[in-house]
Amino acid sequence: MYVQQLTPVMGSVSLSCLAAATPIIVALFCMGVMKWAAWKSTFLAMIAGVLIALFIWHMPLKLAALSISYGVTFSLFPVMWIALTAILLFNLTIVSGYFDTLRAWITANLPEDRRILLVVIGFCFGALLEGIAGFGSPVAVTSSLLIAAGFAPLEALTYVLIFDTAPVAFGGLGIPVTVLGSVTGLPASELGAVIGHLLPPIALILPFYVMAFYAGAKSVRAIWPVLLVAGASFAFCQFFVSNFLSYSLTDIASSTVSLVATVAFLKFWQPRPDRSFNISWSDSQTPAHPARALWRGWLPWIIVTCVIIGWDMLKLNTIMAFSIPWPGLHKNVHISLYNTDYAAIWKFEPFGTGTAIFISGILFSVFCRISPRKYVEAVIITLRQGWIAVVSVALTLGLAYLMNYSGMTYTLGFGAASSGPFFYVLSVLLGWVAVFLTGSDTSGNALFGNLQVSAARSLHLNPLLFAAANSAGGVMGKMISPQNIATGVAVTNLKGREGDVLRKTWAHSIALSMLLVVIVIVYQWLGTLLH
Repeated sequence: MYVQQLTPVMGSVSLSCLAAATPIIVALFCMGVMKWAAWKSTFLAMIAGVLIALFIWHMPLKLAALSISYGVTFSLFPVMWIALTAILLFNLTIVSGYFDTLRAWITANLPEDRRILLVVIGFCFGALLEGIAGFGSPVAVTSSLLIAAGFAPLEALTYVLIFDTAPVAFGGLGIPVTVLGSVTGLPASELGAVIGHLLPPIALILPFYVMAFYAGAKSVRAIWPVLLVAGASFAFCQFFVSNFLSYSLTDIASSTVSLVATVAFLKFWQPRPDRSFNISWSDSQTPAHPARALWRGWLPWIIVTCVIIGWDMLKLNTIMAFSIPWPGLHKNVHISLYNTDYAAIWKFEPFGTGTAIFISGILFSVFCRISPRKYVEAVIITLRQGWIAVVSVALTLGLAYLMNYSGMTYTLGFGAASSGPFFYVLSVLLGWVAVFLTGSDTSGNALFGNLQVSAARSLHLNPLLFAAANSAGGVMGKMISPQNIATGVAVTNLKGREGDVLRKTWAHSIALSMLLVVIVIVYQWLGTLLH
């Protein structure tokens, strides 16, 4: 039995936290400063992590290798299975001509203005995809649409990464909230309600925030009504559904309402034309069926939305599902921080979300008569686009699981929980670090959710609020996660330039995290005042 050490460096919390953070620092330095590709950066970070785990935390080599293999396996299934099937569905829309039909719908129903397109596609449509699939697929799909409309690739990817913060905490039909409830013992419905208090203010300002950086203050003044409609409709629905209906439907409901409200509003109000933001569609594709109804451009996404909702309602993911205790690792590590043995159970769900998206692609192909040749063409394109992302994500999650099982991650958590009054800030940053490492708010909640509750109770703070802060803080780390960035660049010409994307999103990640800290402090103060 390997027992994790919390302060292996001279018994010092601060020095041990610095050692534990070294792999993260290496990854950020290599990507952001050295401009290395994500897979190279995470590979070097992995080497640093292995050395630190072996020689500072004294983790047995066998357990280190098993924890990495566990993380790599999880990255392949379900993480990249979900991401690749979503990208495959998108590529099917391209080879079949449905992408061009959607493009024609946009041209017919939206102003010829890239600013408006950024809001409708990057914010509203991206949130819908996050609610359905997540794991980077919304970033890949929406950035491709924007690039086809004339956005520079780095520009498109940066802003959709920032927009992807609004829906992440309720992504995948609320799975992050469900997991947070299970690890903390707190009611998931109440956690969803509190998260639904923390995130709507950010969702409200996000269209204004992104537009200010993309097009400047002048454009914000020019199109503020549509920014308000998109942000306010999403924020209100996010609050209402998470508090009074069901947290599992929050993303799909909020994104749908925001999308419909924004498009409907544009029927009555449009900004003054600005030629500098004219849409410039690529002419590389020709609609296969120009006479068909333009709404059919949305058909692939309507199909996948209906399938995912039905899949969840019928619990099809449980068919033939089983759990595999990871040999040699399961219950062979003791978490000192929680005084419990660390489980290592890989849940194999052959009919999980990725398979539901895959089936959606087949249904779309059959319904719309896509030939087998074109289907195979889309599969080949997807594999060519995605293999580097698969390697990058495998290395990222391998490192994350190594840090988890060695104890490095728990040392960081212990340091944050010992910070006293600084816990307000570090609570949000704990979620941020967890999602940076794993690329998943679900994993971040599983990792630190219970720690947040324990620390909050010891400091006489609201445990519901700080468990929710872990989840909400995690969404701010999503935009700089190597996993998310790698999946996003897979469908662009930015392969190998993940460091450029990181540098563009880094400051926004920190700024929005600090805004969330302020919101958490306000809610804690209001709660204390009311009691």
